[in-house]
Amino acid sequence: MLHKLFAIVLLAITATATQAETDAPHATSTATETLTLGGGCFWCLEAVFDELKGVSSVESGYAGGHLVNPNYEQVSAGGTGHAEVVQITFDPRVVSRDVILQAYFTIHDPTTLNRQGNDVGEQYRSVAFYRNAEQKAAIEKAIVDAGTHWNGTVVTQVEPFRQFYKAENYHQEYFKLHGTQPYCQLVVAPKVAKFRKIFHDRLK
Repeated sequence: MLHKLFAIVLLAITATATQAETDAPHATSTATETLTLGGGCFWCLEAVFDELKGVSSVESGYAGGHLVNPNYEQVSAGGTGHAEVVQITFDPRVVSRDVILQAYFTIHDPTTLNRQGNDVGEQYRSVAFYRNAEQKAAIEKAIVDAGTHWNGTVVTQVEPFRQFYKAENYHQEYFKLHGTQPYCQLVVAPKVAKFRKIFHDRLK
């Protein structure tokens, strides 16, 4: 009888341990969130978000248009409806959605329609894509907040996310690989410097 009781207890302990091992990956897994944002040349946005603590991935690409699998030449020529965007994957336990949006509205001018500086065209428009109601509400709130910091009316478009097309490989990590090029020095670098100054406590 005693041996049988001991066997039952041992079996229960083993089953509990096995269940704990099975559940462990789920308990420690990281839930990430993704935002897709456009605000001028994607090299600028990518360079900034690459340095933000809590961001695990930034991809340059195209979104918001009607052409399937567009390339850079087609988007640059206009008429595709696509904007240059970055797709940002982040851990909301480390950096909040609101901070992502705050950085976004800090490093590009959301008051200029279809342009950022000398980059002109619908592909350079200010646009934020939402995947759910929570993201849409957060974007709309960030637009209101941005209106208190910028002169002029914020013209950022708020659109439902449909499809993201990753840009060609040579566009990925462009500033990191080609930071000494004139465009990077004149356009990208000042945005990165502004970001580092304002968000110095959130850098990787």
